[in-house]
Amino acid sequence: MDTEGSVKSEQSSRSRRRGTRHSHRSNHHSRKHPDMAPFQTSVNLGDSHGQEIIEVQILPQDENWGENTTAITGNTSEQSISMEDVSNWQNSNDSGMGFACQRYIETTFSLVLTSAAFLSPIAMVMLPKMGFFPTAFESSDLTQINRAHLLACNGECKGLLVSLVARMLLLALGLWALFLRRPTANLPRVFMFRATVQLLVLVATFAYWLFYIVQVTEGTKALVEGHEASDYKSLVSYATNFVDTMLFIHYIACVLLEIRHQQPAYYIKVVRSPDGESRSYNIGQLSIQRAAVWILQNYYTDFSIYNPYLEKVPISKSQKKGASSFKFYEVDGVNASQQQSQSRAVLAAHARRRDSSHNERFYEEQEYERRVKKRRARLITAAEEAFTHIRRVHNEPTPAIPLDPQEAAQAVFPGMARALQKYLRVTRQQPRHTVEAIIHHLAHCLKHDMSPRAFLEPYLVESPLLQNEKERRSVQQWSLICDELLSRPLKHNCTFQLIQNDVSLLVNVYRLPYFNISEEVVDPKSNKFVLKLNSETSV
Repeated sequence: MDTEGSVKSEQSSRSRRRGTRHSHRSNHHSRKHPDMAPFQTSVNLGDSHGQEIIEVQILPQDENWGENTTAITGNTSEQSISMEDVSNWQNSNDSGMGFACQRYIETTFSLVLTSAAFLSPIAMVMLPKMGFFPTAFESSDLTQINRAHLLACNGECKGLLVSLVARMLLLALGLWALFLRRPTANLPRVFMFRATVQLLVLVATFAYWLFYIVQVTEGTKALVEGHEASDYKSLVSYATNFVDTMLFIHYIACVLLEIRHQQPAYYIKVVRSPDGESRSYNIGQLSIQRAAVWILQNYYTDFSIYNPYLEKVPISKSQKKGASSFKFYEVDGVNASQQQSQSRAVLAAHARRRDSSHNERFYEEQEYERRVKKRRARLITAAEEAFTHIRRVHNEPTPAIPLDPQEAAQAVFPGMARALQKYLRVTRQQPRHTVEAIIHHLAHCLKHDMSPRAFLEPYLVESPLLQNEKERRSVQQWSLICDELLSRPLKHNCTFQLIQNDVSLLVNVYRLPYFNISEEVVDPKSNKFVLKLNSETSV
């Protein structure tokens, strides 16, 4: 997945997190929301119990794709902030200088360290030839013959150079495949395995350069004193050994970063709140923060689009008539016995209404499913009829002027606009789809000769999550909450939570069981049968 993510750690209480996520406006006037599509929609946040309930009210008198009017109301609070402030705060975190530094500083450090380690063998071979060690190869104590002997490269030395070049190419290919990739997330804690690999590279580079300088500078003294000195062939062999060490470190990096977590070790269950959709996965040996990134990558491709407007069950007209919010008072006054009898009657009616609430909910859901199926059938029929009016021209004379895909889409769209509008209304999808986006998608389908069902797929199927254009952002901001240290590996019964605005993912981790499989041999003589006949059989 190419989407860049960001995961933050929070160690706050549940009440504080709830207060942060459920901020609302204190005023009650209408305003236009920039993210809403051009549909007549009314959103109500807040109820009498202090909890947020999103209520969508569609104005049926407007059948046009007109300008959108959105009203957002909520309970007043001293600590409440507007939704605009929350969006600005999130955007500032995603595009600020601190976020950019946090996003690229680790990648920059790794790139610099890897480049220094990769170029070190080349520098070790080229520096003596370029005269960077005058005290070692141009000393007055050395004769011309000794200096030529130190810098000479015979046939064996040239073979070592060819081997060095081949190993450098293999190392470059391995580094490109493993490390030169776009990072997928900013982790709140240190990635221990990657830090271990970087530490090994740093120690190996420093140690080889230290012994290299000592070996070069001490070579002249050894030659002058009559001992065996290090010539250019030894330096090439030394650089080749350094490349071999880098290849072994690259192998360790492949094992720790790519292979170790491939074997499934845990079963995780991800539950999304508030709609309760869940998925289950097998996962390997990962740390908590890396498991969170892995879960988010699967979340955006496996989960359906969360629609907050479908959380509240539609209320029927009869239920609206039966529920009255008015209180009646007796002006002349009543005695105690009449008041007590009226109270008992009100309590009894309330109890009967409470006992039958599940029946009302059941029938309301059945009615809603029937309406959705009816609108879906009408939409499919309207789309099929609209597509019959379009035919691709293959270089033959036509009675009318040929249209390009965009013009053809604009000509065909009015025939299905009403059915599509009603379906989007009943399924509460109108905030996600604008008229321009629908026409553009229709032109795209006409250009590639797609069927009517293929055109309706984004509206009939609400998955995956990245199908929603609002989720296709370059940076996704999430908060990771866990009682354990995030750099520690997963363990049995571990639980952590990922939060983004009103959506939260609760993750439960369980260890996969150990399977004891035994072999059972079946006697071939037991594969014989006897036909049992009686008076009632038809044989």
